Amino acid sequence: MKVGIDALQFDVPKIYLPISILANNRNIEADKLTKGLGLEKMSFLDVNQDIVSLGANALLKLITQENLNLSEISKIYVGTESGLDNSKPVASYILNLIEQKLGSNALQNCDVVDLTFACIGAVDAMQTCVDYIRLHPTKKAIVIATDNAKYDLNSTGEYTQGAGAIAMVISANPKLIAFSNETGISTESVFDFFKPKQTISKKAITGNDSNENWFDILENEITISKEQPVFDGQYSNSCYINRISAAYDHYKSESNQKEIIFNNWELILMHLPYCFQGRRTFIEIFAKENPELLNKQEGVTTKDKMKALSKSPKYLDLVKNKIYPSEIASGNVGNIYTGSIFLGLLSALYHCATENQNLTSKKVGFIAYGSGSKSKVFEGEIQPEWKNTILKTNLFEILNERIPISFEIYQKLHRKELSNSVLEPKNEFVLDYIEQNNPVLKGARYYKFVE
Repeated sequence: MKVGIDALQFDVPKIYLPISILANNRNIEADKLTKGLGLEKMSFLDVNQDIVSLGANALLKLITQENLNLSEISKIYVGTESGLDNSKPVASYILNLIEQKLGSNALQNCDVVDLTFACIGAVDAMQTCVDYIRLHPTKKAIVIATDNAKYDLNSTGEYTQGAGAIAMVISANPKLIAFSNETGISTESVFDFFKPKQTISKKAITGNDSNENWFDILENEITISKEQPVFDGQYSNSCYINRISAAYDHYKSESNQKEIIFNNWELILMHLPYCFQGRRTFIEIFAKENPELLNKQEGVTTKDKMKALSKSPKYLDLVKNKIYPSEIASGNVGNIYTGSIFLGLLSALYHCATENQNLTSKKVGFIAYGSGSKSKVFEGEIQPEWKNTILKTNLFEILNERIPISFEIYQKLHRKELSNSVLEPKNEFVLDYIEQNNPVLKGARYYKFVE
């Protein structure tokens, strides 16, 4: 029995910052970001948007597109690293919004939960749901990857920002892609990128030595939780390479394959924290599988030979045919953390569909990564109905309809200095308000659907 992704949909903010504008205002040569990293546009949340509204919008589109019967949905599992609450999961918010729109208690028998492991959390959610469907083939599960990749202003991660959500139906006999039973895994606990809860003394804020009540905080220290991560870019890149290389080797072992397995992959789908990350790091796996080709390259050191290999016709051909299709949407959206690898899947399939390529029964390789750190490698097989299913998303057309914003508006949105949204919402869920007064509901988030 085949199990995998039956259909998918997406949602991204309707506004974006052109990368060239960011580069000009940060005194960065624009070509370093566009031609060097593949970046063109950065999706950014409007005032009335968050990861709940993005996830709910993606799911509503998916339900409408596939005419899903809500009673058939057994699970809604969310992968995110942008959680809004230390207890209440994003999945429960999304369930509530769908019921508001499509019927009260329509999903009351649905299991919901969030899974968190940096950018690989949605892959974990998907594989958990795939295992569930293998045991319950008459059921359907929903997986949602929704995130806001936000970095400090003027940081080295600023130009990789993005926001978006991907929603997927996991079912038996899927129309889109069926997954292998085997998965290669590599895990190591590191601090390459994380979002810690940090503390500061109350005195440093209030200036008072006495521990007085301050906004209902009775403790003598204040906990600070930022949307932006603590990260070491170079170290994180090294961890990425180490994990994906080890997970690839493990997948070869688990699947009992001795040959170069990526030669059998029509497409290579990787986690893309920035557009060209995949092509820049897959060279490590490529070189390991082609030692004779590496040794033939010009250069004295291994580093020199690796650089030459990355510019060789054979590797550039692999990038063009197997990696580039997944980069198209990434360069126009930015990093969306848990959803990046699935945005790559959507991008690659949509590109191939518009180019009238025949992918039916072809294998594609998934190389997922999450900081902290973990990688998973597995295969998927494209199913006969893939083209008609993927074209329903209108991916490239929707991305082209978005509105650019100025650098001034971008900075105000980043600093949360705007009270009104840049664009009027239409046919979408938005954040209505956050309760501030009722002591037993303080901090509760409320949403509405705007026709």
